[in-house]
Amino acid sequence: MTSKQRIDVSPEMLSFVGPGPIVCDDAPADTVNLRFDLDAGAPTLGLGGTLADATDATIVLAVKADACRRIFGFVPASPGCWHLPADLAHLAVAIRDCPLPGPACATLRLAKSIELLCATFETLARETLISADRAGALSERDAARLAAARRLVDERWQEKLTLDGIARACGLNRAKLTRGFRQAFGSTVADAIAQRRLQGAHSLLLATDLPVSSIGYQCGYSNNASFTRAFSRRYGVAPTRLRAGGAAA
Repeated sequence: MTSKQRIDVSPEMLSFVGPGPIVCDDAPADTVNLRFDLDAGAPTLGLGGTLADATDATIVLAVKADACRRIFGFVPASPGCWHLPADLAHLAVAIRDCPLPGPACATLRLAKSIELLCATFETLARETLISADRAGALSERDAARLAAARRLVDERWQEKLTLDGIARACGLNRAKLTRGFRQAFGSTVADAIAQRRLQGAHSLLLATDLPVSSIGYQCGYSNNASFTRAFSRRYGVAPTRLRAGGAAA
């Protein structure tokens, strides 16, 4: 059986990508092992266990606990398994499906593994992940459906999303979606959609030369005035001034 590709990220971190077992006789002692499973029905993040236990994972990051404490300020306290949010899933897929050949692929996977590690620890610190191992207050089925609702918001925020449409797409009734979303993520569905749209607008303002009004429309605002008000409340600066400041920098 072909083993996972090993990438030596640093003396304190190894990354393993692909199907098959992990072949590694010299892994650092006392590692935090993060397992990203993209091949199950819903993508998950696992924490804990040994490298020998991670055969079924798509990507495994093994990082010395001391490095986690030094860089991120904490070491995850307990093992678990959680539904993978959209931003982490996209990073993991980019590592798995890297189209570059040979050394270029290994180099990109190394860089993306560091990015995935940092994004994962940021997410763990927020404590907003939904349990996938029946350890949380939600049932396993409802947890999976709420995680799917969150991914739908994060991936399709430019579309016209409604509570009823999200509930139907994820197999929840409207009331359970509303209560469960607030319980799991600490916000309403509407607030999550608005936040994601404003984040998208922020990126477009700095990365493109599209007119401000066009960006607002693309991000779900029917007119420039409502977009400017919402953006200014969120970021403390009007869209035009943000762009001017970014260009000056």
